[in-house]
Amino acid sequence: MAFATTNPYTGEVLETFPTATDDEIREAIGRADAAFLAWRETTFAERARVMQSAADILRRDIETYAPLLTLEMGKLLGEAKAEVELSAAIFEYYARNAEALLASEKLPVADPAEGEAMLVCDPLGVLLAVEPWNFPYYQIARIIAPQLSAGNTMLLKHAANVPQCAAAVEKLMLEAGLPEGAFINLYAAHGQVELILNDPRVHGVALTGSEAAGAQVAAIAGKALKKSTMELGGADAFIVLADADLDKTVKWAVFGRHWNGGQVCVSSKRMIVADEIYDAFLERYTKGVAGLRMGDPFDPETTLAPLSSQKAADDLKDMVGRAVEHGATATPVGPDAPNQGAFVQPVILTDVGEDNPARYWEFFGPVSMLFRAKDEADAIRIANDSPFGLGGSVFTRDTKRGADVARKISTGMVFVNHPTMVKADLPFGGVRRSGYGRELLGLGIKEFVNHKLIDVVDIDAAF
Repeated sequence: MAFATTNPYTGEVLETFPTATDDEIREAIGRADAAFLAWRETTFAERARVMQSAADILRRDIETYAPLLTLEMGKLLGEAKAEVELSAAIFEYYARNAEALLASEKLPVADPAEGEAMLVCDPLGVLLAVEPWNFPYYQIARIIAPQLSAGNTMLLKHAANVPQCAAAVEKLMLEAGLPEGAFINLYAAHGQVELILNDPRVHGVALTGSEAAGAQVAAIAGKALKKSTMELGGADAFIVLADADLDKTVKWAVFGRHWNGGQVCVSSKRMIVADEIYDAFLERYTKGVAGLRMGDPFDPETTLAPLSSQKAADDLKDMVGRAVEHGATATPVGPDAPNQGAFVQPVILTDVGEDNPARYWEFFGPVSMLFRAKDEADAIRIANDSPFGLGGSVFTRDTKRGADVARKISTGMVFVNHPTMVKADLPFGGVRRSGYGRELLGLGIKEFVNHKLIDVVDIDAAF
């Protein structure tokens, strides 16, 4: 497994990094464990100072941090700056709220005369974060900001194609005042995850990634009796009811499917459109997609980024081909992809029958699946006919009706009149093949704490 910076637009390998040895990993675990013994004793005020400092540095140095995202995984520069700001907002959220979120909770015991019972939240220790390449800073921030704020320490195994982004976050946290060893970036191979999780000094793992990676790491963690959270794939439904505002809806559909080059687990991958407006939606959506411009992601005129690698582009094209072999119709939209860069020309898939396995795939790139729904009930049926359960959206002029439909969608998140959104003050997570556990807010910060009961009993002995 080679850690390397390869520019997705030029294909040039700019820098490589050696994989950590087993001894280096054991040494890093030791440093993280030693750091935990001190960090767990710090006050919430001190932890908040570090989190706020990290936020301030990201905002101050956005022109340094953002281009690394574009360089390593091809993100549009404007989207890269938005990711830096989102990451800063997450650090700031926990700087302001961690203490209240982890406050001790007095329990309403049946007989108050017996004494007082309370729940307290203690940190567990060293945790491992296994993170993907599509949001190199945000994915790290949404796990380390809460867990460091809770008093845990962190090891990071990032994706092999964003090594400089991983190193940049480690440098950021040191500059923000985090003690050495409390957050360590490891250029660890996939096979070394088992070594890390089998170490008794490591107490849990949070993974964001593919189903295959999640299943493998969850199995290792389970065998080692370590807590795990899994944020996996998604094929979000984008339901368009007959009364939707088509102009607004189409704009959100184009954005919801193609931001970050379509490489988003909560991208609007399945457009489920009411029969009465299906043809009008398809016509307008096709026109909107055709207006996207592929090119240099550093160019502000570019609106569709390359994929993260040429292999990712080739694999996506192969998936489209297999979908067609099973009966789907693939319509390329807009200009041909440039000769330079890991681009895939946008494709709209229609006629994806219920016997077509592609109906249940996650297309990680600018490929849209469109489904015609007979009525509202059919739209809900199609939306729930998926192995995934991450996000989704419902578009309608009647927001009460939209909320009613949202309640019937079996996912972790549903938005009305907006594609699935990520923000510092909203929880993130899914069900079924999309994983388990939640990140952000109080739900996220409490995933890796010991919910400890302290019961002060003041009664005479019964014997």
